[in-house]
Amino acid sequence: MDTHKKNKTITSPKGFLAAGVHCGVKKSGDNDLGLIVCPTGAKAAGVFTTNKIVSAAVTVCKQHVKSTNISAAVVNSGNANACTGKKGINNAIAMCSKTAEKLNIINRKAKVTNVLVASTGIIGEHLPMQMIFTGIEKATAKLSDSTKAGLDFAKAIMTTDNRPKQAVRVLDISGCKVTIAGTVKGAGMIAPNMATTLCFITTDAAIRKPLMTDALKAAIGDSLNRLTVDAHQSTNDTAIILASGLAGNRPVVNKCPRYRKFAKALGELCDDLVRQMALDAEGATRMFKVVVKGAATKADAAEACRAIADYPLVKCAVHGGDPNWGRIICAVGSVGVTLNPDKLSCKLGQITVFKNGRPAKFDRAKAGKVITQKEHTITVYLGAGGASDFCYGCDLSAEYVRINADYHT
Repeated sequence: MDTHKKNKTITSPKGFLAAGVHCGVKKSGDNDLGLIVCPTGAKAAGVFTTNKIVSAAVTVCKQHVKSTNISAAVVNSGNANACTGKKGINNAIAMCSKTAEKLNIINRKAKVTNVLVASTGIIGEHLPMQMIFTGIEKATAKLSDSTKAGLDFAKAIMTTDNRPKQAVRVLDISGCKVTIAGTVKGAGMIAPNMATTLCFITTDAAIRKPLMTDALKAAIGDSLNRLTVDAHQSTNDTAIILASGLAGNRPVVNKCPRYRKFAKALGELCDDLVRQMALDAEGATRMFKVVVKGAATKADAAEACRAIADYPLVKCAVHGGDPNWGRIICAVGSVGVTLNPDKLSCKLGQITVFKNGRPAKFDRAKAGKVITQKEHTITVYLGAGGASDFCYGCDLSAEYVRINADYHT
């Protein structure tokens, strides 16, 4: 058994087992099926894509997450099981059914509706169910609370990701050590519109399901929802949190200081994950944060943020280390938000490059060094009010085009 002292994976909180295996969906031989299991049962909450076209897994998972007790989550990569009609729905349910069947050796109360499901990969192809069933059997046999098992799961959910993305937070609630752990996959088809890609979070906190749902929505809203790689959301976006309740803390039953402490830690964990995603986006070499201040409304601030982060010419300038503030100002002016041209200003890091509607004198070499950092911040002041917002973006490289031109698993 793992001591968990250095465990930074989803098996770190008490009560969780995991596994990741290769079952044949991916021709590469990489892991393509993962399991998270809570033998004692867990509370669950989820956030899903707002795309009008959703995968079969999202349809089924939305229903199953309503269950009061969740035994497991089963995930496959390499095939999205999206746009696959009734057969796709039946296949998603069959994944849950097979998992529940195999879990009878651990939890004889496991039912189909006690299992959550997610898929990611190519759209429009039916799942190779015999391979999936074999993978579920292999994964069940390898279930463990070890660091390796958690890492195997993180690798099993990857598609065009270069590396697994994981984070852990440990906090004290009513004198008890509470752990929150998460892993996320996603490198493309990412826009600040929902939960972005697949995200799985485990915790041993004792907390009421409605409160956990609120905390998850807030955490996703302030982190994963803030990232845009290519202004495109997936059909499969899913974020799930599972709570075993085994930490021994006094149950969190209302929005008291203990809830706020939990929610803050969850938010920090998700922010950690989103930064890892931005730096591992398809073809990305650096990321940036866009902060818009002085907006007339929160909606205007959000729209201005996205206009900058999504603008291909801004993303290309970041890739080239070019402090081209003109592209930033152009992006803001193109989306119709309320602004005062005579007060409009822009900073790259701490360097003011445009002030009160006019170019500012600045050292281009120093500004270029800001842009070429692994992370930097673009701040724009609209001069139209007191609202503000932020989002995350990344550079656009030739590698992004190559990946998406060649991608078909």
